[in-house]
Amino acid sequence: MVRVFPATQPLKSNAWTWRAHSQASHSRMDMRGAKFHTSNRGTAAVPLVCVRAQGSHAFGIFYGQNPIFVSYDMVLADLILMIFLIQTVRFLLKPFRQPRLVAELIAGIIIGPCLLGKSKRFNEIMFPLYSRFVLRTLGIFALMLFVFVSGVKMDLTLIKRSGKKHLYIAMVSVMLPFLTVMSIGLIIRKLMDSEMAKISSIGGIASGLSVTTFPIHYTILEELNLLSSEVGNMALSIALISDSIGMNFITVFEALKQVDISAGTLVWYLISMVVLVAFLFSAIRPALFWIIDHTPEGQAVHESYVVAILLGVFVVGFLTDMFGLAVAFGPFCLGLLIPNGPPLGATLVEKSETILKEIMMPFTFAFIGLHTDFSAMTEAGWTTLGPLFTMVISGYVSKFLATMIGAFMVAVPSRDSLTLSLVLSLRGQVELALYIHWVDKNMIRLPGFSMMIFLTTILLATLTPLISVMYDPSKPYKVLKRRTIQHTPPGEEVRILVCIRDKKSVPSLVNLLEVTYPTLQNPLTVYAFHLVELIGRANPVFIDHDNDPDPDDLSVRFPDSEAIRNALTLYQENRDESVKLHFFTALAAKRTMFQDVCKLALSSKATIIILPLERQYEGEMGTAEQWGGGQTLNTQVLSHAPCSVGLLIDKAHRWHLPLTRCSGGTTSHDFIVLFLGGPDSRECLAYADHMVANPNVSLTLVRFLSSNPEGDDERQKKLDDGLVTWFWVKNEANERVIYREVVVKDGADTAAAIKAMAEEKFYHLWIVGRKQGINESLLEGLSTWTDNQEELGIIGDYVSSSDFVDADSVLVVQKQILRG
Repeated sequence: MVRVFPATQPLKSNAWTWRAHSQASHSRMDMRGAKFHTSNRGTAAVPLVCVRAQGSHAFGIFYGQNPIFVSYDMVLADLILMIFLIQTVRFLLKPFRQPRLVAELIAGIIIGPCLLGKSKRFNEIMFPLYSRFVLRTLGIFALMLFVFVSGVKMDLTLIKRSGKKHLYIAMVSVMLPFLTVMSIGLIIRKLMDSEMAKISSIGGIASGLSVTTFPIHYTILEELNLLSSEVGNMALSIALISDSIGMNFITVFEALKQVDISAGTLVWYLISMVVLVAFLFSAIRPALFWIIDHTPEGQAVHESYVVAILLGVFVVGFLTDMFGLAVAFGPFCLGLLIPNGPPLGATLVEKSETILKEIMMPFTFAFIGLHTDFSAMTEAGWTTLGPLFTMVISGYVSKFLATMIGAFMVAVPSRDSLTLSLVLSLRGQVELALYIHWVDKNMIRLPGFSMMIFLTTILLATLTPLISVMYDPSKPYKVLKRRTIQHTPPGEEVRILVCIRDKKSVPSLVNLLEVTYPTLQNPLTVYAFHLVELIGRANPVFIDHDNDPDPDDLSVRFPDSEAIRNALTLYQENRDESVKLHFFTALAAKRTMFQDVCKLALSSKATIIILPLERQYEGEMGTAEQWGGGQTLNTQVLSHAPCSVGLLIDKAHRWHLPLTRCSGGTTSHDFIVLFLGGPDSRECLAYADHMVANPNVSLTLVRFLSSNPEGDDERQKKLDDGLVTWFWVKNEANERVIYREVVVKDGADTAAAIKAMAEEKFYHLWIVGRKQGINESLLEGLSTWTDNQEELGIIGDYVSSSDFVDADSVLVVQKQILRG
């Protein structure tokens, strides 16, 4: 509440105005039940105190003014402080596996009356009363945008695809906690104050504690790399169903809250909500599809449309608040109406998410932290906070137990059930908005608000590390059975999982399949896996095109998918029955793509995974940009794959094999295998043996031996000798196979020998092992010559990036690593 009296004389720079809530009495007013400083609905009269009027802009320090005491500069200083604190706390909590939200809440608490805010001087300098009004406004704006973006990411069609198992768990995990909290609230109703004791207040709190909100679970699962895991997929489906149920609960009790004022307000509330929803569906949704139809294929939505939609967020927020609805209700509904994924949903998320998370949301947490006062909880005492605490704890416990019971009853494994229960018990940004709404509606007071923030922080800080410790998404990929080309018996089909980034990588992959030389006696089963980055939607999608030939108009939103399928289908048709093709598509976040790859490799019993890389410019590989992140798809797959892995580097875009095979046995392609010893080299040779059967391929096998055999692993050396001898005996009469041995003393000799081979003859394809079991003396001194050895190994990186080695492609192979 703000009351301003006219001055008896024109205001000067040191004029005074009358405003409510002094800094000194701030915490005391919270204890008396005053609401957030910008609201006067239902607030008792408060004392008037004198504060200095602040200008909106300073002339500068050279004019003798202190800019930090100007409202504009004050808010900027507050933002800088909050961002600094959030990043610092995130850095300190990173070893403890804490989510981003915990760091943001703690940063807000630090500036609040619990710590720095205890200092009167700190409050006067950094967070005077006039800046708090601005912080609250910007914080609410940020929450509106957050729920809007969350709505954009949500895919409501996931409800249709959810099985009965998900629906059953969602119903149990919502209804049981709701009934439990509602019952306890009615039992202890006499202990509550008059506002909380109302049926509408108890029902609103019970519904808020029972609902599982989709945005927070998506955020936590993304941070824990669990989006594409079994538990992650199940949690997102259940959360979406839970949100659908919970929105109905909250709407009912919001309507009951209107009855507390008068029956007439209930009627207008319902009319307003129906009119708003009808307007969004009848006018806004057709306009959104019109925008998509008028956006050229493959291009982003025009900026003017993006600005108009973001402006619409604030328009519907204004309307919902004006009609008495929750301010976030309109933006959330608007977000749900926007078709997720490209072009519209992806463009909106890309253009807004970073500035929202990094710049806008700190205002929200500053506002929350400034009104979180643990000493107020102490002064309020157990008599005041006990009923709310009892309801909250019973809600948390019943939510956890109900989810676990529901999961057990539909035969979810015990460890997965426990993890799922922990995930669905989390609280987040949506709940924070709900707590603010409860204060505005007089359902709880600021001591209760502080307690809710405290319990939410403790819950997140405790459960999130437990989830990461208890559930390892890579555990299912740890198989003990050999799935390698070397251990595939003659005549048995070779199963190859080909990962496809876009249609540009298809020719080199088809070429590799061709030289693998599938025949009726040695058939090839190809699992083509098109990986699409998840942008503009929250839930990952996995599509088996054999069972769902045209899912969700995928070919319209991702035109590359259809082109890739057509190219691979054409290849299969020209191979008669020697090649079987299965096509899959996954929409996943870059950080979790490896989980989809490894799951498909496991279920398809693949022998080898082929990942394409592309050399974008001289001397550097483009892997980081294409597959994303410091922990790229390639390194993650190499670490967790349940079979062998091949990295195919397309160096020159010149290797274009015909789709029909040449007759007459004329050799047209020269390949070379660099055999440095160890399991990876043996897998290379086993793969090359399949290629030698192709009459259009000649192969040179070069075995590197150390002049100092002391570094050799005797067991590995015997295995190497046995496989090389077998290969040579098998191909002794084959004129297209050449075997050579090179003795070197260090890495410089190895590099010189490779360079000499490249100068002696042009090889279309170089095949090398990644790094397992190589005698270290063969690589001594070479590690300083390479930059990308983490993915490709030292020799693989040298061959693929060196200007001395001219080739069309390089295949770097890692043999399956058994993990017991």
